[in-house]
Amino acid sequence: MVNDLLNAFIQVIDSGSFSKAAEKLYISSTALMKQMNVLEARIGVQLLIRTNHGIRATDAGNSFYHDAKFLTQYSEKAIIRARQAANKNPHLIRIGNSLLNPCKELLDVWNTISHTYPQFKMKIVPLDDDAASWPTVYRTIGKDFDVMVGAYERANESDSFQALKLGEYRFCVAVSREHPLARKERLSVTDLYGERLAMVKPGTSPLIDEIRGYLLTEHQEIQIKGVSHQYDIGLFNRCEENGAVLLTIDRWKDVHPSLVTIPIDWAYTIPYGMLYPLKPSNSVQHFLSALQENIVGSSKIPGGPNRSLNSPESVRSFGNYGTVTS
Repeated sequence: MVNDLLNAFIQVIDSGSFSKAAEKLYISSTALMKQMNVLEARIGVQLLIRTNHGIRATDAGNSFYHDAKFLTQYSEKAIIRARQAANKNPHLIRIGNSLLNPCKELLDVWNTISHTYPQFKMKIVPLDDDAASWPTVYRTIGKDFDVMVGAYERANESDSFQALKLGEYRFCVAVSREHPLARKERLSVTDLYGERLAMVKPGTSPLIDEIRGYLLTEHQEIQIKGVSHQYDIGLFNRCEENGAVLLTIDRWKDVHPSLVTIPIDWAYTIPYGMLYPLKPSNSVQHFLSALQENIVGSSKIPGGPNRSLNSPESVRSFGNYGTVTS
């Protein structure tokens, strides 16, 4: 923000020579001379008298020296005041976080630009992943916490919320480490023939209903079992205990230590992003604008080639449906 030419000029006058000033500024004497020539050309008057014994200021140079010191000092104080104001009135963003809905993807994105926005402070709010707690979690976005990260589907419900897309998760299956399929690095759909495939019940998720319809039509050799209306830790525990194959997403590969998540040769994916209220607070609006302004369209978003931000959209949650469907 402070003009480098002013700082260089002040250093030349204080040092009395180009060589001493250049040493303090960590540049060459030649480069410093060129800067002073540029400064005098811009102002239109001679500021320095160059002699074999050193440098001294002209009358115009002396006048300009005092004003330059005032300008640089005032500019530095302006920066300090701005930073102090930002620290006094930070935008606190409360981010919900749980094992099934970790906030790492959002923090990875934010950390690439956070240095530009010191006015934002982050607070992590722990969320429970049990079946008893989740029916209220999504309805408290904007109340108990401001934003969270999760998979989602487009919604028409009045109690839906908004999402800023961060990327896509791939549908996979999870099996016990003792299951014969656990030895495979990748599966084809036919590898599931004769297996019990646990899926959330019909009507819970349009995307999962699409997968169910595809399997019932094209791969009837797979036994499909509707096990729940929501994904929670209990569902992962039950599938590990009874040896069922669980339809899941790649983001949940570390949820259960005794389950192995394996990709399948199909194209089913689901978007994920930052979830926030239909009527966000002023702080969340500024946070959203900062993300959009700096990262929308960028190819440098952490997480791989499928990661990209787009405009917000009205959505319903995926994964913990008791919170959205009644």
